[in-house]
Amino acid sequence: EFGHMPNDDDFETYWNTFSWPQMIFNILEDSEYKYKENRARFIIELKDDSEQLTEDIAQLQHEVDLFAVLVEESKTDEHYEKVRRLWDRMQEYRSRIELYNSRELLFAMPKTRYSDLKRIIEAFEPYRQLWTVAHEFGVSYPKWHEGIFQDQDAEAIELSVQGWFKTLQKLARSLRDETPVIVVQALLERLELFRPYLPLITALRNPGLRDRHWKKISAVAGKSVKLQEDTTLQMLLALGLQDHLIHIQEISEYASKEYRLEKQLEKMQGEWKTVQFELSPYEDTHMLKSVDDIQQLLDDHILKTQTMLGSPYIKAMEMQMRQWSERLLRLRAILEEWLKCQNSWHYLEPIFSSSDIQASMPAESQKFHLVNVMWRSTMESATKNPYVLQRAMEERLLPNFIEANKLLEAILKQVHQFLETKRVAFPRFYFLSNEELLEILAETKDPLLVQPHLSKCFEGIARLHFTADLEVTSMYSAEGEEVQMYGTVNPKDYNNAVENWLQAVENLMVKTVRKETASSIEDLARLPRQKWMLEWPGQVVLCVSQLSWTQNVEDALQNFSLGAYEAVLNTQLVELVELVRGDLSRLQRCTLEALVVSEVHNRDIVGEMIRDGCQDSNSFLWLAQLRYYWETGPRGMERCSVRQVNAAAEYGYEYLGNTTRLVITPLTDRCYRTLMGAVHLNLGGAPEGPAGTGKTETTKDLAKALAKQCIVYNCSEQISYREMGKLFKGLASSGAWACFDEFNRIEIQVLSVVAQQVATIQSAVGERRPEVLFEGMLVKLKAGCSIFITMNPGYAGRSELPENLKALFRPVAMMVPEYAMIAEISLFSLGFLIARSLATKTVALYKLCSEQLSSQYHYDYGMRAVKSVLIAAGRLKRKYPSEDEQVLMLRGIMDVNLPKFLAHDVELFHGIASDLFPGIELPASDQGALLEALEEACTVLKLQPQEAFIKKTLQIYEMVLVRHGVMVVGYSHAGKSCAWTALARALTTVEGGGATGGKKTLTLCVNPKAITTQQLYGQNDASLEWNDGVLSRLFRTAAYSTSDDRTWLILDGPVNAIWIESMNTVLDDNKK
Repeated sequence: EFGHMPNDDDFETYWNTFSWPQMIFNILEDSEYKYKENRARFIIELKDDSEQLTEDIAQLQHEVDLFAVLVEESKTDEHYEKVRRLWDRMQEYRSRIELYNSRELLFAMPKTRYSDLKRIIEAFEPYRQLWTVAHEFGVSYPKWHEGIFQDQDAEAIELSVQGWFKTLQKLARSLRDETPVIVVQALLERLELFRPYLPLITALRNPGLRDRHWKKISAVAGKSVKLQEDTTLQMLLALGLQDHLIHIQEISEYASKEYRLEKQLEKMQGEWKTVQFELSPYEDTHMLKSVDDIQQLLDDHILKTQTMLGSPYIKAMEMQMRQWSERLLRLRAILEEWLKCQNSWHYLEPIFSSSDIQASMPAESQKFHLVNVMWRSTMESATKNPYVLQRAMEERLLPNFIEANKLLEAILKQVHQFLETKRVAFPRFYFLSNEELLEILAETKDPLLVQPHLSKCFEGIARLHFTADLEVTSMYSAEGEEVQMYGTVNPKDYNNAVENWLQAVENLMVKTVRKETASSIEDLARLPRQKWMLEWPGQVVLCVSQLSWTQNVEDALQNFSLGAYEAVLNTQLVELVELVRGDLSRLQRCTLEALVVSEVHNRDIVGEMIRDGCQDSNSFLWLAQLRYYWETGPRGMERCSVRQVNAAAEYGYEYLGNTTRLVITPLTDRCYRTLMGAVHLNLGGAPEGPAGTGKTETTKDLAKALAKQCIVYNCSEQISYREMGKLFKGLASSGAWACFDEFNRIEIQVLSVVAQQVATIQSAVGERRPEVLFEGMLVKLKAGCSIFITMNPGYAGRSELPENLKALFRPVAMMVPEYAMIAEISLFSLGFLIARSLATKTVALYKLCSEQLSSQYHYDYGMRAVKSVLIAAGRLKRKYPSEDEQVLMLRGIMDVNLPKFLAHDVELFHGIASDLFPGIELPASDQGALLEALEEACTVLKLQPQEAFIKKTLQIYEMVLVRHGVMVVGYSHAGKSCAWTALARALTTVEGGGATGGKKTLTLCVNPKAITTQQLYGQNDASLEWNDGVLSRLFRTAAYSTSDDRTWLILDGPVNAIWIESMNTVLDDNKK
C-alpha cells in the first residue's frame, strides 16, 4: 500500500512480537515469587530490630536511675557530659521507633508502642535540666564576674539568670523528695547572691552612657569611675557602686532617653544619604520628576524633628538637632520654590522660544532669558550631583529660586495682560485656552501656520485660501465647501498682527454671507429652482429658501391662495426628493437633505394653516412660525431679519458650512418660541429634560437658523467663576451664543457668582450699551449675544439653581421627542419614498422591544437609537440606490441593534422584526475583503478565528460606521480587547494602511481606573491655568492630526458615572 518492502530485521522484529505476551507472563510470575520471599525476610529482620530496641530501652532505665543519687556539685562537668550522651541516645531511639513503626505500617503489622521510652524520658528530664543549668551557670559565672565588662551583654545575662532561676524553682518542687534537691538548693543560693547585680550591669552596660554620664556616676560614688579596657564587674563592685544603684539607674535611664534621640537623628540622616532627585530629560535640559516621595519623607522628618526638639531630654544635643531642623526647613523651602519655578518655566519656555513672542514682549523675553540661564545651570548641577541633602547645603540655591520666581510671576502677569489685549482686539480668542492662543500668536510671521487653528475661532471655516501673495480670497468648510469672498484680506496690511487680520476675516465673512444671500435671492428669480439650489452654498440656499417661503405664504394669504401654494410645495418636494435620489456630490446631497427637512416642515405648516382656516398674516399659527424677511435696515443696507411671534432677531451671517439640520417637530417649534422669546426679552433660555430629548441640538439648530456662532460648553464640578467670566467676556464682545450643557453640574458657590455675571451682561444688552463694566474691566458689547443652559434635573449630583439665577432664564420642558415624525422626515430627506411606512415600523419595533425584551442597562430605545438606524439606512441607500427600501431599512435595524442584544433576546428580536417586515429576506452582507483581513489578523495575533468572535468583531465595525462612541460590553476574558485589536489590524489591511498613502487605523488605549478623574481629563492648577490630562492630551493630538488615518481612543476598563459623565457631550451628537 505504501510502496515499502520490509527487510530481514523488520521481519524478525515482527515475528518476535508474538512471543512478548508469554515473556511478560513469565516476568510477572517471577516477580510474585521474589516479592513473597523478600517480604518474609524483611518481617523477620524487623522483629529482630524491634526486640533489640526494647532491650536497649530497658538498659536506659538503669542508667537514668543512677542520676537519682548524684549530688557532687564539684563533678558538674562530668555529670553534664553523662546527661548529654544519655540524651543523645534517647533521641536516637526515638528516630528508630519512627522508622520501625513506618515499616510495620508498610507490612500491615500492629504498631509497637515502646511506651517505656516516653516514661524514661519524662523521668530523666528533671535531671537533664538540673545538670544543664549547673553546667551553664558554672561556665558563665566566672566570665561575668571576672571577664572584661565592656564585652558583657547585659540583656543576655539577665535572660539567662531569670531563665535558670525559673527552671530551678520548678525543679525544687519536682525533686523535693529526692537526693539531687541538695544541688538545686545550692544553685538557687548562688543565683540569689548574683541577681542583685543585674540592675547594676544593665545600668552600666547602657550604650547611651557618655563621658558626661560617667562623671555624674563618679560624683555619686565619690570615686573616679570610668570603664577601661580591663575593667571587670568585680572591680566595679569593689568601688561600692552597688550601694548607689538607684542614682546610677536614674543616670542610665536619662542616658537611654538621650541615646534614643541620638539614634532617631542618625536614622533620619542615614535615610537622606541615599535620597536622590529623579530627573527626566526635557529638550536639552532636565526637569524634576516624582518628588512626592521626597516631600512625604521631608514632611515626616520635619514633624519628628519638631517633636524631638520639644523633648525634655534634648538638651545635650539641642544645637545639633536645631541645625538639622534648619536644614530640613531650608530643603522644604528650596523644594517649594524649585517646583514653583519649574512649573512657571515649563509653561513659559515654549512661549518665549517663539521669535514672534520675543519680538512682541522684548522686556519679558530678556527677563525670561536670565531665568532660563539660571534654570539650565541649576539642572546641569543637579544632574551631576542628584543627592537631595547635598543640594540643600548650597548657599545660593534658595535665593536664586526666590529671585527667579519673582521674575517669573512678573513675566506671567505681563503674558496674561498681553493675551488679554489680543482677546480684546479679536474677541473670539476668549473661547481659546491660553496655550491655544499662544500657539496662534507664535506663528504671526507666516499666516499659513495659523490655518490649523482657524476652526477654533470660526466653527464653519476649516481653512482659508491664500494666494501666492498671501491674500485671503475664499473660505472652506470642514465638508470641503468653498465660498469666494467679496473682497480680500492681506495679513501684511495689518503688520501680520493675527488678531487684526482675523478680525478682518470675520468682517469679510459676514459681508460675504450677506452678499451671497442677496445675490442668491436675485438668482432664484431668474433660474430654475433645481438648478439654483445646486449652484449656491448650502447655508445660503437654506436661508433664501426660507425667505422665499415666508414671502410666498404671505402673498398667498393676501391672495387667498394657500391651497394653490400647498400644491406648489408638494410638487417642489417631489422634485427635490427625486433629485436627492439621483447622482449628486457629497456637498450637494448634504444641502438637499437639509433642504428636504426644511421644506417638509414648510409644507406641513401650510397644510395646517389651511385646516385651521388662516386668512391673513396676523393669524397666530403663522406668527408662531420662524419667519425670514429680507428688508432694508436703518442705514439703507439690505438685511435678513428673523421673527417669531413678537420676537425679532437679525440674521447673524456667521458662515456655518454645509451642515445637517434638525427635523422640526411641534416640540422643536415650542422650544424655538421659548428661546426666541427669551432673546427678545434679553434673557437666557433653559431647555431641561431627560437625556436624548434634543435640548442641546435644538439650541444649536436655532443658532444655525439665525446664523449665529454657538459655543457649546460641557460643564463640570471643576469649573470656576473665573473660567465662566472669561467665556462671558468673549460672548459679550463677539455677539455669539453659548450653550452650557449640564449647567447644574457646576457647584452652587460658583453658580451664585455666575448669576451676577449673567445679570450684568443681560442688563447691558437690554440697555443697548456699547460697553459694559465686567469684573473691573470695560468690555465692548456686541448686540446679539445670548446665553443658554441645558439641564437634566433627574440625574444625581446636580445643584439646585439659585433663585436669582433662575430668574435670568426662561425654562422650556423637553420631554418625549416625536420619534415617528422625526424618522419619517429624516428618511424622506435621505431619498426614501415609503418613508412614513418605514418610520412607523421602526418606532413600533423599538416600542415592542422595550416591552418584550429583557431589561438591561445598555439597552436603549430612545432618540439616539432611532437616529443610529436612520444613519445606517441612509448609508445603505446611498450605496444601493435601487435596492428595495424595506430591505435597506431592515438591514440598518439589524446592523445597529443586533450587536447590543444578549443571546436570549436575539431570537425574540428576530421574531419582532419578521412580524413588522414580513417576507423580507436579507441578502448576505458584502464584507468579503474585511472577513479575509480579519482571519489574517487573527492568525497574526495568535487568535482562533471562530465564527462567534468574527461575528462580534464585524458587529463592532457596523457600530463604528454609525456611532462615534461605541461601548464593548462583556465579562473579563470574553475577548473584548482582542476584538477591537483584530478589527483595527484588519481595517488597516483592507484600506492599504501598510502601503504609502494608505489609511491606517490607530489605537490609543487608556485604563480610566488606573488614574484619578483629574489625571484622566485634566484640571486647573493654582493659577487657574488648565493642564491637560492623559485622555484630553491624546484627544487633542488625535483631533489636530491632519492625516486621513482613523484614530480610536480606547478606554479599556470598568465604566462608572464618576469618570464617564465628563464624556457626555463628547459622545453626544453635538461632539463638543
